[in-house]
Amino acid sequence: MNNMALVPMEIIQNKIFLIRGRKVMFDLDLALLYGVETKVLIQTVKRNLRRFPSDFMFQLSQKEYGNLRSQFVTSSWGGRRYLPFVFTEQGVAMLSSVLNSNRAVDVNIQIMRVFIKLREMMISHKNLARKIEDLEKKFSEHDKRFVSVFDAIRRLLQEKEESSKNKVPIGFVVCEQGASSKSRRRDTQ
Repeated sequence: MNNMALVPMEIIQNKIFLIRGRKVMFDLDLALLYGVETKVLIQTVKRNLRRFPSDFMFQLSQKEYGNLRSQFVTSSWGGRRYLPFVFTEQGVAMLSSVLNSNRAVDVNIQIMRVFIKLREMMISHKNLARKIEDLEKKFSEHDKRFVSVFDAIRRLLQEKEESSKNKVPIGFVVCEQGASSKSRRRDTQ
C-alpha cells in the first residue's frame, strides 16, 4: 500500500495541537485516521494501559476541554460522555503496537513522518530566529557607531554656527549722511 496516498500529510499536520507544552493528537482524530471507532481505540488503550504512561498519553481537564470544545464533532446524543485523551508522539508510536491492523501501521508511519517534519521545521525556525537576532545585534552596534558619528558631526556644525554668530565683522562701514560721507573703521576685538 502506498503510504503517501493513505492520508495527506497536511491533514495530519492540522490534527497536531500544542497542549501543556506538548505536541499531541486527539483520540477522536487518531480513531478517524486509523479507521476505528473512538471507543474501540480507548478500550484498546485501557487494556494496554501500562504501555501509555503520562508522557505518552493524558486526559484533558474539564477546563482544557471547555476551551477546545468547538474543535470536536458532537454526536446527536449530546456529545462526548468523557473527557478526551490526547497522545504525544511517543503515544502515537505505541498505538501501532496495540492496534493490530495494516492501516494502523501505515497511518502511524505517516504520522511519525509528520512529527519529524515538524521538528525539523522548528529547528530551522530556531536557526533562522538566531540568525536574525545576530543580525539585529550587529546592526544595532553599527547603528550606535553611526549615531555617535552623526552626533559628533552635529556638534561640530553647532560649534561652527555658534562661533560664526559671535564673530565681529572686519572691515569698514560706509555711512551715508548728508553730502560728506566718511568711512569709519570697525574695531576688532
